[in-house]
Amino acid sequence: MTARVTLVGKPDCHLCEAAREVIAAVCAETGDSFVERSILDDPVLADRYWEQIPVTLVDGVEHDFWRVDPARLKAALTLPPPA
Repeated sequence: MTARVTLVGKPDCHLCEAAREVIAAVCAETGDSFVERSILDDPVLADRYWEQIPVTLVDGVEHDFWRVDPARLKAALTLPPPA
């Protein structure tokens, strides 16, 4: 099973920790999974998202940055994943 949600962030980032809590709660409610990627481990992610972390991707597409709106994330997860 592939995770529908990806949290792009870095360690010791208070916004990333808050985003993780929202994402975990929404995914627990919807039954979806999520993964985390650190910009410290991936130079491509660092170049792209350094000033926007945390960034939330849904089905590989940028969904939110800085803050995660739980209602908006839940709405996105009610749509079927792309084929």
